[in-house]
Amino acid sequence: MNTKPPQDRLYRPPVSRFWWLHRRSYLVFVLRELSSIFVAWFIVFLLMLVDAVHAGSDSYQRFVQWSSNPWILGLNIIALAFVLLHAITWFNLAPKAMVIRIKGRRLRPRPVAAAHFTAWAVASAVVAWIVLGGP
Repeated sequence: MNTKPPQDRLYRPPVSRFWWLHRRSYLVFVLRELSSIFVAWFIVFLLMLVDAVHAGSDSYQRFVQWSSNPWILGLNIIALAFVLLHAITWFNLAPKAMVIRIKGRRLRPRPVAAAHFTAWAVASAVVAWIVLGGP
């Protein structure tokens, strides 16, 4: 129950539902939060693939056929874009979350982020090499 008389209450202007569209930093923040839904979708999709492989050749073929539907392909392309946004923003935040000191001095943010991006590129190259069959 509000005990203040009406004339003593502070005026609070109405806030648009799309307040986050007015600044780039807010937009990136909201899109990054939204990206977690697509990260979850990729996990579900991967678990469905593993289950289909485990269930046998017929199940795997049904999964591949289902996966080739245009709406699943579209969803996965959109999900890939959001997962890339999620990863890039996460690696850019890493220097703020990880304070690394060398000889008592704090390491600058750029080398920390660069190390994360380099590790990501190396891991991606190794996975691509394995998936594509190696030499």
